[in-house]
Amino acid sequence: MTESDTVHATRAAYDAIAPTYAEQFRDPLRDRPLERGLLSAFAELVRTNGDGGVADLGCGPGDLTAHLHGLGLTAFGVDASPVMIELARAAHPGLRFEVGSMAALDIGDGTLGGVLARWSVIHTPPRDLPSLLAEFARVLAPGGQLLIEFPATDGPGHETQSYDHAVTTAYRWSPDHLAGLLRAHGLAESARLVIQPKPTDRRQFREVQLLACRV
Repeated sequence: MTESDTVHATRAAYDAIAPTYAEQFRDPLRDRPLERGLLSAFAELVRTNGDGGVADLGCGPGDLTAHLHGLGLTAFGVDASPVMIELARAAHPGLRFEVGSMAALDIGDGTLGGVLARWSVIHTPPRDLPSLLAEFARVLAPGGQLLIEFPATDGPGHETQSYDHAVTTAYRWSPDHLAGLLRAHGLAESARLVIQPKPTDRRQFREVQLLACRV
């Protein structure tokens, strides 16, 4: 899968807003106990399967990579935005961060114990998502864990829906449809967390986290 114009445009957009983004989303797990709990379960499952390395894909300024490290994982971050990676390295100098494309990871086959993709697939056009998920599956060892988070569509009748995003066009996914794409690439869903929006949220989208295991 080669880089598309969409990837280039998304990288440039995040480069431009990286410092503002890092400040706005500092401490991303604050007031999110359910997400912290699922990340702890993810970390325990990775350690149970051999404690392989964990890639935080679309890591942004690296705060979640640092959280995974704090949970005892050998975590590193990958992001397409060089400016985001600069910020991550400055904020977390003891951790490893690399500029890279999720569609073509510089990671060997079957070498990772886990992959975290928190809101990092939202700008992927629907036609490109299967190839992206295949890449996630490729780098995971048997028994490796994938935790992927995304906004849900309005109902099961919509596999995907686009929406306006402050950076560039983004997509919502039907949880069942995305789980089916995972199965097609050898990733079996083991848990699903659906978080309902608060009445005060600007966007009334459900947030979905799928935990899947590489079979």
